Amino acid sequence: MGYNWDYQGMGGGWWVLMMIGMIVFWSILVFGIVALVRHNHSTPTTVVHPDGSDKAVAILRERLARGEITPEEFTTLLSTLRDRP
Repeated sequence: MGYNWDYQGMGGGWWVLMMIGMIVFWSILVFGIVALVRHNHSTPTTVVHPDGSDKAVAILRERLARGEITPEEFTTLLSTLRDRP
């Protein structure tokens, strides 16, 4: 009595499904790693100073203190900054 080595337990098109499954698995893995790296290395849209203020507001305050802009311009620019999305 010998073994039937021609039959290896999986027939038909199972190997095609396994190949597609591996491609999907590796695609998801690579996409996840790329998304994670991009998320961790993205620059923040708002820079917050230690006192909690926005960098743009701090710049406006400096310009007002130096006399580069008037108080009315400061108020207008500040409201513009606060209304941004």
